[in-house]
Amino acid sequence: MTACAGVVAMQGDVPEHRRALEAAFDDITTTIAVREPAAVERCDLLVLPGGESTTISRLLTEWNLREPIQAHVAAGKPLLATCAGIIIAATEPNDDRIEPLSLLDVSIDRNAYGRQRESFEASVDVTGLEDPFPGVFIRAPRIEAVGDAKVLARYDGGPVAVAQGSVVGATFHPELPNDSRFHRVALGTYVPTPE
Repeated sequence: MTACAGVVAMQGDVPEHRRALEAAFDDITTTIAVREPAAVERCDLLVLPGGESTTISRLLTEWNLREPIQAHVAAGKPLLATCAGIIIAATEPNDDRIEPLSLLDVSIDRNAYGRQRESFEASVDVTGLEDPFPGVFIRAPRIEAVGDAKVLARYDGGPVAVAQGSVVGATFHPELPNDSRFHRVALGTYVPTPE
């Protein structure tokens, strides 16, 4: 599918996403940590991982990565935004401290599943996967409303992953289980048909 995959490397599980990408795709020849605009341009696909969403929002501006990421998506290249990443990618992050990328037409409630000590694992039903995916929810946001995005995965009846164009956002951490299926669905071994 691609030769170069990048993980925006300001916070979050950068090594874990890189390993998941390498496990998901045989034809990725390199994975890079993205910290500058030129690195975004090298990438055929990107991951915007978790972390602290207000810090990530500020650093995207300081590192001049906003426009390159938006241009990446405008070119139809895949982007996976996980946990804090989906907050940044949303049109409505519902936090004045966050400048959204506005790539996913969803409204988000930060940390809605609870604090760090209330983190949990749960089976997630993902469109395109026969068996549930082991979702890891750590200070996870909740998708409160879905506009033009399509629901890709559900937990307990509510949406936990959405797709819009070449962008997929997930409220959980798909890089943590030893299971690369969600990365394949999100980033394009085949195009899933969201409900």
